[in-house]
Amino acid sequence: MLKKLLTVLLVVSMLMTGLALAQEELPAEHQPVVVLYTNDVHCGIEDAIGYAGLAAYEKAYEKLGYEVILVDNGDAIQGGPIGTLSKGEYIIDIMNAMGYDIATIGNHEFDYGMDVFMSLREKAEFPYISANFCDLEGNTILDPYVIKELGGWKVAFVGASTPETFTKSTPTFFQDGEGNYIYSFCQGEDGANLYAAVQKAVDAARAEGAEIVIVMSHLGIDGSSVPYTSSDLIVNTTGINAVLDGHSHSVLDMELVQNAAGEDVILTSTGTKLNNVGSLFIDVGDDQTPVLTSALHSESLFQDEEAQAYIATVKAQYEETLNQVVATTAVDLTTKDPATGERAVRNSETNLGDLCADAYRMVLGADVAFVNGGGVRADIPAGDITYGQILSVHPFGNMACLIEVSGQQILDALEMASRDVPNECGGFLQVSGLSYEINVGVETSVVLDDKGSFVEVAGERRVQNVLVDGQPIDSEATYTLASHNYMLKSGGDGMSMFQGSTILQDEVLIDNQVLINYIVDTLGGVVGEEYSDPYGQGRITIIE
Repeated sequence: MLKKLLTVLLVVSMLMTGLALAQEELPAEHQPVVVLYTNDVHCGIEDAIGYAGLAAYEKAYEKLGYEVILVDNGDAIQGGPIGTLSKGEYIIDIMNAMGYDIATIGNHEFDYGMDVFMSLREKAEFPYISANFCDLEGNTILDPYVIKELGGWKVAFVGASTPETFTKSTPTFFQDGEGNYIYSFCQGEDGANLYAAVQKAVDAARAEGAEIVIVMSHLGIDGSSVPYTSSDLIVNTTGINAVLDGHSHSVLDMELVQNAAGEDVILTSTGTKLNNVGSLFIDVGDDQTPVLTSALHSESLFQDEEAQAYIATVKAQYEETLNQVVATTAVDLTTKDPATGERAVRNSETNLGDLCADAYRMVLGADVAFVNGGGVRADIPAGDITYGQILSVHPFGNMACLIEVSGQQILDALEMASRDVPNECGGFLQVSGLSYEINVGVETSVVLDDKGSFVEVAGERRVQNVLVDGQPIDSEATYTLASHNYMLKSGGDGMSMFQGSTILQDEVLIDNQVLINYIVDTLGGVVGEEYSDPYGQGRITIIE
């Protein structure tokens, strides 16, 4: 309660400070500016502050005399039923209604396919920008930057997109029909290609007269994203004043990172699901130069009624479908560690992970099944299970497949998936039909290519004691493996070891229907006590 009170007081204080600034006698050519920014909203239209709360902040700043611009730093259109059912279209409608001015692309902007993204790009009443999303000749697919006249300043916004998009969306979306990559995110060369692409855009914007350069990035700060993090970008470039970041769901109020010239650059990020709204202030210093600061707002001022009404009309188009009860559960099904409340499905076993993996194995009749932890997105509390909750668990619309693989391919996949443990990895595997141990005392020896895909295991393996149906795995034996097209056919999460495998069942059911069918047909419509332990059934053991 005290923390909440302090946050509210901080918001009020900042807005009153803004009012004082707006009332100062400023040179006619300069007025205070606020860049409102969001990132990783993931369809959270009414979560936390919500889009109606965001609209309230926009109007409040305008009343205080600020010129306001609204930008998004990626991963807005995917992550919830509203996105899944409309393939992102409803989110673009809402972003248009909110008055977004610019957006950069996150990896999940591509989750409905390249053609769909290009269509959504046309529907958007704001430009998508990226300096490093290119064809193989180096030509940018989107504008690398835009320049806006704000408060009398020429302000450039430069887009930067994670090269991890290849494996953290669907790799085949960036390939031709023969499996050749036809797009680039300036990956490789230990990050140098990314830095050069962004630097080129920054230099071009400066040459065009930009006085302030703001990078809108979807790079993040996770250690597993090195050398493509926002911090890596800053320390290897010059001419950037601030980086508004996304991708890692980090909450960064105003970090200062030194660039290649030793100058401080603001790095800030709002987290996810509109838990915060970011404000980048551009004010006028004593020497008439721009002064930049940033802050995060974690509390709603109020909910804008006009925005609320519009969102209600959008929700009405799909809510009846989402509220349909499809099953029940006697136990809480979780992606989290109940002891800490932290997400666990991307680095350890959970009961919901077990359930989802079991669904693939049983529905497709496989020896073994895999589900990537990054594809299990929401908890289900005990009680009725609605279609909307199932969609929230599996929002990607992946299609179930069954393939033949060798024991060695399974071993390679487990090693690939476990390379970052105890840290998180979206490709971490929840499993059915097998059990395994991860010895975190063994350093990973997985070798990746420049797109983040598996090449080989070059040394000692940290995955040990793998059992299939209680028996030691045979690396030369043939097994049937159930999962989805993202992993088995498209090499998602870098799982290239399955490419070329014999396909026995090809895209037979959408992922959420697999889960529904398992609960209804196999479990009799009720998830019972066999899934009661939130830590799962002992299929994955972490050895310290």
